[in-house]
Amino acid sequence: MKLFFDARYIKTDFHDGISRYSAELGVALSKLVPVTFLICDKAQLKLLPENAVSILIHAPTSPMEPLTALILNRYHPDVVFSPMQTMGSLGRRFKLILTLHDMIYYRHRTPPRHLRPLIRVGWRAYHATYLPQRLTLNRADLIVTVSQTSKDDIVRTRLTNRPVVIVPNAPQQLRALLSHDVTITKQPKNLAYMGSFMPYKNVETLIRGMEFLTGYTLHLLSRISPKRKRQLESLIPAGAKVVFHGGVSDKVYAKLLADNALLVSASFDEGFGLPLAEALKLGVPAVVSDLPIHHEVAGDGVLYFDPRSARDFAKKIASIDAMAAAKLGTAGQQYISKYNWQASATILYEAASELTKNTPK
Repeated sequence: MKLFFDARYIKTDFHDGISRYSAELGVALSKLVPVTFLICDKAQLKLLPENAVSILIHAPTSPMEPLTALILNRYHPDVVFSPMQTMGSLGRRFKLILTLHDMIYYRHRTPPRHLRPLIRVGWRAYHATYLPQRLTLNRADLIVTVSQTSKDDIVRTRLTNRPVVIVPNAPQQLRALLSHDVTITKQPKNLAYMGSFMPYKNVETLIRGMEFLTGYTLHLLSRISPKRKRQLESLIPAGAKVVFHGGVSDKVYAKLLADNALLVSASFDEGFGLPLAEALKLGVPAVVSDLPIHHEVAGDGVLYFDPRSARDFAKKIASIDAMAAAKLGTAGQQYISKYNWQASATILYEAASELTKNTPK
């Protein structure tokens, strides 16, 4: 099987969710089968296996994207996998697997801020109705998504008539960045939030909840625009400790989680919840909003709260002493162990192999 993997979404400076999914899944898949990686920047090679076979083509945001299949036909792939769904399929002579991670942008239509203005306009128009997505997905042979929650959404909205396979996300190995295991010997007092500051992430509830959490510090770890920072700073209760880190490296992120911390999230919506998975993998307890996807990812390894209630958030935080934190950390670590990149790569490999069974040679 000649398998192509679209690695063009890998960011070379700072991973987002799609970038990490692409890099980790691509590396794991290459351990099972020879893979040819599609790249748009030679710097992406540093995040792929050593001596990876690659083809340099245009970026996913290029006007050439609708013609991608015609370009790839020259290389005679059997199967092409993309971790997104922008790849053009016009005239393709190969099996195509596209990925829809979640349906968040149909519920929250603000496009990613890094996109160019014209593309942001197109993004909004694309997500204004299901029709463009249906047309795109139905031109593939198979659709991948990352969770049962997302698959249920896709099926419920009849977003595609193609089979949908779950190739789960998985946490990165933050433990490798630490010199010691996480041990919980006292009540956690550091609250760590990792994620964007888009409105549906509901960071406001975390900040308001600090009014009732004397002696705790809320660490907001991600990059944030000056305007959004000013908005959130205006909500900080008098005397509350809230620290804006403005973006941290994976190593600093791991150290902060390991420092007497709880991972927190008040999000109203999630596609998977990678920060939660990463914390659980490390043995760090978490307090998160009561969402179906959080239950899928964390089970009984976390405490859940009503994301509309700052008091409920604070109540759950204050209820966790050293013993409860240690118990949650162990339960979460056991639950999240089923999510790993090699298992996800195996699912993708088997799905791709199945597609090629009846393909004429």
